[in-house]
Amino acid sequence: MTQRVVVTGGAGFIGVSLVERLLNEGHRVVAIDNLFRGRKAHVEHLVPHEHFTFVEGDVTSPADLQACHEVLGSVDLVHHLAAINGTKWFHEEARQVIDVNINGTLCALTKAEEWGARFVLASSPEAFGDEVSMPLMETSSSVFPPASAHQRFSYGASKYLDEVAVHHAVRSGLDARIVRPFNAYGHRMVGDAYGQVVGMMFSAVQQQQPMLVHGTGEQTRCFTHISDIVEGFYLAGKMDKGLDGTNLSGVEFNLGSEEETTVLSLANAINDTVGSQAVDIVLGGGYPGDSQRRVPDCKSACERLGWSSRLTLSEGLALMWANLQSTP
Repeated sequence: MTQRVVVTGGAGFIGVSLVERLLNEGHRVVAIDNLFRGRKAHVEHLVPHEHFTFVEGDVTSPADLQACHEVLGSVDLVHHLAAINGTKWFHEEARQVIDVNINGTLCALTKAEEWGARFVLASSPEAFGDEVSMPLMETSSSVFPPASAHQRFSYGASKYLDEVAVHHAVRSGLDARIVRPFNAYGHRMVGDAYGQVVGMMFSAVQQQQPMLVHGTGEQTRCFTHISDIVEGFYLAGKMDKGLDGTNLSGVEFNLGSEEETTVLSLANAINDTVGSQAVDIVLGGGYPGDSQRRVPDCKSACERLGWSSRLTLSEGLALMWANLQSTP
């Protein structure tokens, strides 16, 4: 059945790939983005599509969101991805990060309730804060340090509050689901100083500059290719019931690879991927509050959505490098 879908943050790294998937499946899509982090170039190839509309607008503005509704006539599903991501922003613009994460989510939630639309929140493993017990379950506790320590959790704590708001909406009758992508990577990700580690490392290769690895490089992550992440988002929005017959409203889904990798190993893997263009690796720097280990348990996504990460890190890095070389 064709759905009428609003994707907030639709010109962003994950957003545009989700929009492409929705269009390929025959759905009508409006992407809204204020282009703070997203790029209009990401969606230019989609503009001629008869079922796609781009709205340059702010997710914190009810009027801008209502403009999306006016394009579609009615809305069946809201994928809410708009946020300010990038660790450097968390420390430099904490209040702006909080404003967009919380007020944008509250605005999008209110509109979803008004429209009678299903709602999928893009949360984050950062919502678990400093929780050290691994793997991180869908229902693991969130642990945050004193607010005076650093600004990193301007993002994670506001994502936690986003989840609280979603659960409140669920108790009020909204069909809403929560998705937490673990270290998504792909060729459209931001690779400058305000980006994420995989994008920054490939950017260093493209510029033939040393790759910077924070700290000792022994901190671990589970890097998950964008194609796997988008599949999880798509299923979370599409499915009425879980494969086990359970109600999906209010369910949290961790989406992540089971391949735990140190950041230093990631840098070496990228050098292996680029071959003759390999660059030096330099250790140093970092940000306060950086977690030493982050591993997901994806039981709910597996059992209820039938989702699992398919691409290995080496396969995903090779695909990303090929896409980077073929993208202007």
